[in-house]
Amino acid sequence: MKDNFSTQSDKYAQYRPAYPGELYEFILSHVKTRETAWDCGTGSGQVASRLTDYFSKVYASDISAQQIEHAQKHSKIKYSIQPAEKTSFPDKAFDLIVVAQAIHWFNFEKFYSEVNRTLKENGLFVVLGYGNAYITPEIDKVVEKLYNGIVGPYWDKERDYIEEHYQTIPFPFKEIESPQFVNTFQWTFDHFVGYLKTWSAVKHFIHQRGYNPLDEVYEELKLSWGAADTREVNYPLLLRLGIPMKSA
Repeated sequence: MKDNFSTQSDKYAQYRPAYPGELYEFILSHVKTRETAWDCGTGSGQVASRLTDYFSKVYASDISAQQIEHAQKHSKIKYSIQPAEKTSFPDKAFDLIVVAQAIHWFNFEKFYSEVNRTLKENGLFVVLGYGNAYITPEIDKVVEKLYNGIVGPYWDKERDYIEEHYQTIPFPFKEIESPQFVNTFQWTFDHFVGYLKTWSAVKHFIHQRGYNPLDEVYEELKLSWGAADTREVNYPLLLRLGIPMKSA
Protein backbone atom coordinates (compact mmCIF):
# COMPACT_ATOMS: atom_id res chain seq x y z
CA MET A 1 0.00 0.00 0.00
CA LYS A 2 1.24 3.48 -0.85
CA ASP A 3 1.60 6.01 1.94
CA ASN A 4 0.70 9.39 0.43
CA PHE A 5 -0.59 10.96 3.61
CA SER A 6 2.10 10.84 6.30
CA THR A 7 3.42 14.25 5.28
CA GLN A 8 1.32 17.15 6.58
CA SER A 9 -0.90 14.68 8.42
CA ASP A 10 -2.09 17.47 10.73
CA LYS A 11 -3.53 19.26 7.67
CA TYR A 12 -5.28 16.08 6.60
CA ALA A 13 -6.99 15.90 9.99
CA GLN A 14 -7.91 19.59 9.83
CA TYR A 15 -9.25 19.93 6.29
CA ARG A 16 -10.60 16.60 5.02
CA PRO A 17 -14.42 16.32 5.10
CA ALA A 18 -16.17 14.06 7.60
CA TYR A 19 -19.28 11.98 6.89
CA PRO A 20 -22.86 12.99 7.82
CA GLY A 21 -24.98 11.46 10.57
CA GLU A 22 -27.62 10.14 8.18
CA LEU A 23 -24.97 8.03 6.45
CA TYR A 24 -23.98 6.40 9.74
CA GLU A 25 -27.62 5.80 10.61
CA PHE A 26 -28.17 4.01 7.29
CA ILE A 27 -25.08 1.86 7.77
CA LEU A 28 -25.94 1.00 11.37
CA SER A 29 -29.46 -0.05 10.35
CA HIS A 30 -27.78 -3.06 8.70
CA VAL A 31 -25.53 -3.98 11.64
CA LYS A 32 -26.98 -6.76 13.78
CA THR A 33 -24.80 -6.37 16.89
CA ARG A 34 -22.73 -3.41 18.05
CA GLU A 35 -19.85 -4.69 20.10
CA THR A 36 -16.71 -4.13 18.02
CA ALA A 37 -15.88 -2.20 14.83
CA TRP A 38 -12.72 -1.85 12.76
CA ASP A 39 -11.94 1.36 10.87
CA CYS A 40 -9.27 0.25 8.42
CA GLY A 41 -7.03 2.94 6.92
CA THR A 42 -8.31 5.25 9.63
CA GLY A 43 -6.16 8.24 8.70
CA SER A 44 -7.07 11.03 11.10
CA GLY A 45 -9.63 8.86 12.89
CA GLN A 46 -12.74 10.72 11.72
CA VAL A 47 -14.79 7.57 11.16
CA ALA A 48 -13.41 5.78 14.21
CA SER A 49 -14.42 8.72 16.38
CA ARG A 50 -17.99 8.65 15.10
CA LEU A 51 -18.25 4.89 15.57
CA THR A 52 -17.67 5.34 19.30
CA ASP A 53 -21.26 6.62 19.46
CA TYR A 54 -22.48 3.17 18.45
CA PHE A 55 -19.93 0.53 19.47
CA SER A 56 -18.43 -0.62 22.77
CA LYS A 57 -14.94 -0.82 21.24
CA VAL A 58 -13.47 0.57 18.03
CA TYR A 59 -10.21 -0.62 16.51
CA ALA A 60 -8.54 1.76 14.06
CA SER A 61 -5.50 0.91 11.96
CA ASP A 62 -3.29 2.68 9.46
CA ILE A 63 0.19 2.27 8.01
CA SER A 64 1.03 5.90 8.82
CA ALA A 65 2.32 6.59 12.31
CA GLN A 66 2.07 10.32 11.56
CA GLN A 67 -1.63 10.06 10.72
CA ILE A 68 -2.36 8.15 13.92
CA GLU A 69 -0.34 10.67 15.92
CA HIS A 70 -2.81 13.36 14.82
CA ALA A 71 -5.90 11.15 15.01
CA GLN A 72 -8.81 11.94 17.30
CA LYS A 73 -8.27 10.20 20.63
CA HIS A 74 -11.07 8.48 22.56
CA SER A 75 -11.17 5.95 25.37
CA LYS A 76 -13.12 3.51 23.18
CA ILE A 77 -10.63 3.64 20.29
CA LYS A 78 -7.55 1.42 20.11
CA TYR A 79 -5.20 2.63 17.38
CA SER A 80 -2.58 0.42 15.74
CA ILE A 81 0.00 0.79 12.98
CA GLN A 82 -0.38 -2.14 10.61
CA PRO A 83 -1.22 -2.81 6.96
CA ALA A 84 -4.79 -3.54 5.90
CA GLU A 85 -3.78 -6.80 4.25
CA LYS A 86 -2.17 -8.46 7.29
CA THR A 87 -3.30 -7.58 10.80
CA SER A 88 -2.95 -8.98 14.30
CA PHE A 89 -6.71 -9.02 14.92
CA PRO A 90 -8.27 -12.35 15.93
CA ASP A 91 -10.68 -14.32 13.77
CA LYS A 92 -14.37 -13.33 13.80
CA ALA A 93 -13.67 -10.19 15.83
CA PHE A 94 -15.81 -7.47 14.26
CA ASP A 95 -19.48 -6.65 13.82
CA LEU A 96 -18.56 -3.91 11.33
CA ILE A 97 -15.53 -3.24 9.14
CA VAL A 98 -15.31 0.17 7.46
CA VAL A 99 -12.83 1.51 4.92
CA ALA A 100 -13.20 5.24 4.22
CA GLN A 101 -11.46 6.88 1.24
CA ALA A 102 -8.67 4.27 1.36
CA ILE A 103 -9.62 0.98 -0.28
CA HIS A 104 -8.26 2.05 -3.68
CA TRP A 105 -4.75 1.87 -2.16
CA PHE A 106 -5.13 -1.72 -0.93
CA ASN A 107 -4.25 -5.08 -2.41
CA PHE A 108 -7.84 -6.19 -2.90
CA GLU A 109 -7.35 -9.95 -2.78
CA LYS A 110 -5.25 -9.92 0.39
CA PHE A 111 -7.42 -7.35 2.12
CA TYR A 112 -10.66 -9.17 1.37
CA SER A 113 -9.12 -12.33 2.77
CA GLU A 114 -8.47 -10.38 5.97
CA VAL A 115 -12.02 -9.00 5.98
CA ASN A 116 -13.50 -12.49 5.69
CA ARG A 117 -11.20 -13.75 8.44
CA THR A 118 -11.94 -11.01 10.97
CA LEU A 119 -15.61 -10.25 10.26
CA LYS A 120 -18.22 -12.02 12.37
CA GLU A 121 -20.64 -14.38 10.64
CA ASN A 122 -23.38 -11.74 10.61
CA GLY A 123 -21.01 -8.81 10.23
CA LEU A 124 -21.18 -5.95 7.73
CA PHE A 125 -18.43 -4.68 5.42
CA VAL A 126 -18.63 -1.06 4.26
CA VAL A 127 -16.66 0.95 1.71
CA LEU A 128 -16.95 4.73 2.00
CA GLY A 129 -15.57 7.57 -0.03
CA TYR A 130 -16.35 10.91 -1.62
CA GLY A 131 -16.03 12.29 -5.11
CA ASN A 132 -14.97 15.72 -6.29
CA ALA A 133 -16.64 18.68 -4.63
CA TYR A 134 -19.01 20.98 -6.47
CA ILE A 135 -19.73 24.54 -5.34
CA THR A 136 -20.66 26.91 -8.18
CA PRO A 137 -20.05 26.54 -11.93
CA GLU A 138 -17.42 29.30 -11.80
CA ILE A 139 -15.52 27.79 -8.89
CA ASP A 140 -15.88 24.26 -10.23
CA LYS A 141 -14.31 25.33 -13.53
CA VAL A 142 -11.18 26.57 -11.77
CA VAL A 143 -10.96 23.43 -9.61
CA GLU A 144 -11.33 21.30 -12.74
CA LYS A 145 -8.44 23.23 -14.29
CA LEU A 146 -6.31 22.35 -11.27
CA TYR A 147 -7.53 18.77 -11.01
CA ASN A 148 -7.20 17.64 -14.62
CA GLY A 149 -5.10 20.32 -16.27
CA ILE A 150 -2.32 21.18 -13.84
CA VAL A 151 -1.96 18.21 -11.49
CA GLY A 152 -3.73 15.67 -13.72
CA PRO A 153 -0.53 13.78 -14.63
CA TYR A 154 0.43 13.57 -10.95
CA TRP A 155 -2.54 11.54 -9.73
CA ASP A 156 -1.80 7.91 -8.89
CA LYS A 157 -3.56 5.43 -11.15
CA GLU A 158 -5.54 4.19 -8.13
CA ARG A 159 -7.46 7.49 -8.22
CA ASP A 160 -9.42 6.04 -11.16
CA TYR A 161 -11.42 3.92 -8.72
CA ILE A 162 -12.78 7.08 -7.10
CA GLU A 163 -13.50 8.62 -10.51
CA GLU A 164 -15.53 5.47 -11.17
CA HIS A 165 -17.37 5.90 -7.83
CA TYR A 166 -15.91 2.64 -6.45
CA GLN A 167 -18.16 0.74 -8.83
CA THR A 168 -15.19 -0.93 -10.55
CA ILE A 169 -13.44 -2.24 -7.44
CA PRO A 170 -13.71 -5.99 -6.87
CA PHE A 171 -16.52 -6.56 -4.38
CA PRO A 172 -16.91 -10.27 -3.55
CA PHE A 173 -19.76 -9.75 -1.09
CA LYS A 174 -23.52 -9.99 -1.13
CA GLU A 175 -24.25 -6.34 -1.82
CA ILE A 176 -26.92 -4.28 -0.07
CA GLU A 177 -28.53 -1.59 -2.20
CA SER A 178 -27.64 1.92 -1.04
CA PRO A 179 -29.16 5.35 -1.69
CA GLN A 180 -27.13 8.30 -2.95
CA PHE A 181 -25.85 10.60 -0.21
CA VAL A 182 -24.38 14.08 -0.59
CA ASN A 183 -22.34 15.70 2.15
CA THR A 184 -22.73 19.48 2.43
CA PHE A 185 -20.55 21.96 4.34
CA GLN A 186 -20.37 25.71 4.80
CA TRP A 187 -16.67 26.41 4.27
CA THR A 188 -14.57 29.53 4.09
CA PHE A 189 -12.30 30.11 1.12
CA ASP A 190 -9.24 29.38 3.26
CA HIS A 191 -10.68 26.08 4.43
CA PHE A 192 -11.38 24.97 0.87
CA VAL A 193 -7.86 25.92 -0.21
CA GLY A 194 -6.55 23.98 2.78
CA TYR A 195 -8.47 20.95 1.55
CA LEU A 196 -7.06 21.30 -1.98
CA LYS A 197 -3.54 21.33 -0.54
CA THR A 198 -4.12 17.85 0.92
CA TRP A 199 -4.59 16.28 -2.53
CA SER A 200 -2.01 13.58 -3.11
CA ALA A 201 -1.43 14.89 -6.66
CA VAL A 202 -0.62 18.33 -5.24
CA LYS A 203 1.97 16.73 -2.96
CA HIS A 204 3.46 14.77 -5.89
CA PHE A 205 3.59 17.96 -7.97
CA ILE A 206 5.40 19.88 -5.22
CA HIS A 207 7.89 17.04 -4.75
CA GLN A 208 8.69 16.85 -8.46
CA ARG A 209 8.37 20.49 -9.53
CA GLY A 210 9.43 22.34 -6.39
CA TYR A 211 6.46 24.69 -6.02
CA ASN A 212 2.77 24.53 -5.10
CA PRO A 213 0.49 24.17 -8.14
CA LEU A 214 -2.24 26.09 -6.32
CA ASP A 215 -0.13 29.19 -6.95
CA GLU A 216 -1.17 28.93 -10.61
CA VAL A 217 -4.90 29.17 -9.87
CA TYR A 218 -5.07 30.92 -6.50
CA GLU A 219 -6.09 34.38 -7.76
CA GLU A 220 -8.53 32.93 -10.28
CA LEU A 221 -10.04 30.72 -7.59
CA LYS A 222 -10.34 33.62 -5.16
CA LEU A 223 -12.04 35.77 -7.81
CA SER A 224 -14.53 33.01 -8.62
CA TRP A 225 -15.26 32.55 -4.91
CA GLY A 226 -16.29 36.17 -4.64
CA ALA A 227 -17.02 38.18 -1.50
CA ALA A 228 -18.99 35.48 0.34
CA ASP A 229 -17.58 34.57 3.75
CA THR A 230 -18.61 30.95 3.21
CA ARG A 231 -19.84 28.82 0.36
CA GLU A 232 -21.86 25.61 0.26
CA VAL A 233 -19.41 22.83 -0.61
CA ASN A 234 -21.00 19.56 -1.73
CA TYR A 235 -19.35 16.15 -1.86
CA PRO A 236 -21.14 13.21 -3.53
CA LEU A 237 -20.56 10.22 -1.28
CA LEU A 238 -19.46 6.78 -2.46
CA LEU A 239 -20.95 3.85 -0.59
CA ARG A 240 -20.98 0.08 -0.90
CA LEU A 241 -22.29 -2.31 1.74
CA GLY A 242 -21.91 -6.06 1.76
CA ILE A 243 -22.05 -9.20 3.85
CA PRO A 244 -19.84 -12.27 3.34
CA MET A 245 -21.18 -14.66 0.72
CA LYS A 246 -21.28 -17.50 3.20
CA SER A 247 -23.60 -15.41 5.41
CA ALA A 248 -25.91 -14.43 2.59
